[in-house]
Amino acid sequence: MSNSGAFCPRCGDEIELPRERRAERGEPALCDACYFEDFELVDAPDRIQVTYCSDCGAVKRGKHWEDVGAKDYTDVAIDAVTEELSVHVDADSISWAVEPEQIDQTTVRLTCHFSGVVRDTPIEATVVVPAKLSSGTCSRCGLIAGDFYAATVQVRAAADREPSDTEIADAREIANEYVAEKEAGGDRDAFVSSIAEVEGGLDVKVSTTQLAREISNRIVEAHGGSVDSSERLITEDGDGNRVYRTAHVVRLPPVSIGDIIDPDDGEGPVIVTSARQTLSGTRLASGEDFEADFEDLPERAVLGDRTDVAETTLVAVEDEHAIQVLDPETYEATTIPRPDFVDTDAQEIPVFKHREGLHAVPEEE
Repeated sequence: MSNSGAFCPRCGDEIELPRERRAERGEPALCDACYFEDFELVDAPDRIQVTYCSDCGAVKRGKHWEDVGAKDYTDVAIDAVTEELSVHVDADSISWAVEPEQIDQTTVRLTCHFSGVVRDTPIEATVVVPAKLSSGTCSRCGLIAGDFYAATVQVRAAADREPSDTEIADAREIANEYVAEKEAGGDRDAFVSSIAEVEGGLDVKVSTTQLAREISNRIVEAHGGSVDSSERLITEDGDGNRVYRTAHVVRLPPVSIGDIIDPDDGEGPVIVTSARQTLSGTRLASGEDFEADFEDLPERAVLGDRTDVAETTLVAVEDEHAIQVLDPETYEATTIPRPDFVDTDAQEIPVFKHREGLHAVPEEE
């Protein structure tokens, strides 16, 4: 006879089940036969819907879109089913596997095999869940398609010049790299709406004011200059809140790195090596360092830039102060100053010819 003194409330058979176990369950315990008659090891959904963005591949999970980097969506479907499956609380030692089968372009059939131990009895179950794949447009791509932008970075130059090709290329790269950093960090609100060269410089339209502010600061950090910001009201949202669009004008210095200038101080031209808060450069006649404030430069100080530099033959070293080179235009031997940066063992050196003569130029780093 049973030592438990317990009977199955459904069939009336005696069961071997301690009273403590019945107390833990909070209800009369069924015998194994009756228990397993209604037992379901796994609770699974009838089907799974996977919605992905046809433009960027993001997957919609609840109300939010997530970048998953999937080449196909079978793994996404498996993850979605896994999140919806639940295993009975009485089961121990659970193991499971999923066999996906691509039925067509929009349907994946997932066969899920489970095994576990319940009441010291091994038990197995198999459920089949179809996953339906459907494409859509995520909120981010919808905004991009609608040419949305919240702020503009306008890259311009001070004085009577336009940003150089190098400055334009660097500004473009800075904008793209920073936005890529934000995207890699999971910020789906970060994107570049457009980058366009316009008369006088470059316009970068971005999705948030924070992006525009940081891009502007990074351009100034790289090339010098200043940032002026302004905003204008464009609309009101559904809650009556005012929506503004900001403009950040990056005003680059009157000269840029690589420009060759005449400070008009009697000591000859200078090639600019830094144009941030103050102007720094190298004297072409001596190789000495040069520093000045931008406001101290004369009007039309720029003589040219590195695109005007030409390679020419180093003919001879006359003494510690002079060398002889071939004029790149007339090919006549010409004596010019010997700055510290000239490699006297070189066969050719870069030179710059301008309205006041001919000078050696440092090699580009």
